[in-house]
Amino acid sequence: MAVAIVVAAGRGTRLGHERPKALVPLAGRPLLAWSLEALLAVPDLRRVVVALPAGEALPADPARWGLAPRAFAPLPGTDEPRVVAVAGGRERSHSVRAALAATGDGPDDEPVVVQDGARPLTTPALVDACLAGVHAGADAAIAAAPVTDTVKQAHPDRPGAGLARVAATLDRSLLWAVQTPQAFRRDALRRALDQPDAVLAAATDDASLVEAAGGDVRLVPAPRSNLKVTVPEDLELATLLLARDDAPTVAG
Repeated sequence: MAVAIVVAAGRGTRLGHERPKALVPLAGRPLLAWSLEALLAVPDLRRVVVALPAGEALPADPARWGLAPRAFAPLPGTDEPRVVAVAGGRERSHSVRAALAATGDGPDDEPVVVQDGARPLTTPALVDACLAGVHAGADAAIAAAPVTDTVKQAHPDRPGAGLARVAATLDRSLLWAVQTPQAFRRDALRRALDQPDAVLAAATDDASLVEAAGGDVRLVPAPRSNLKVTVPEDLELATLLLARDDAPTVAG
């Protein structure tokens, strides 16, 4: 079995919406509901903990978010809700640390999936592929798409000094754009998060913390369509992608 964490505590100022980003409507329900639906379709996930902004809560009736009416109910043989919420922290990794604690106890090798609440086109198959990487022995297995654009590295000029100067053209055949889901061995993620708040605040994703600690991090090929909604244009693109015939379906 495994557990999952959904990072949904961001305010999303770049999206320009009055609601927290993960609760912004997309195709008739909150962004967060799409990520939850993908995770809940993975039988191996015994618990899902959502890190929400302070003052926000999960709906008492999941159907309000377009999910199955008993989506949050305990799995057979258990008495704890499958989906619970905690208050997120100031930075992403602070939220992950709080949510990991709320998953309860588990063996060191138990996989923990970390998912963005604003990544609505994630599929259960991609979650399964990341879990398989951890079951195969990796400390972390993370969704990523090969970079297709030419990438330039800029000189670290001071801000406001004019147009950035190119320092080098990087070999794009070696570059991957990282996404979520990201799956971790519980003990590897716990050790990576057991650091000062300032270190966690500087991390752009949880896999980079495991990598910096010497962990074995593997890449799981993922489609570029598994986008993260950050700016209004992303929301428009996600709406179009969800309208495709092969897009994730809304639970009845």
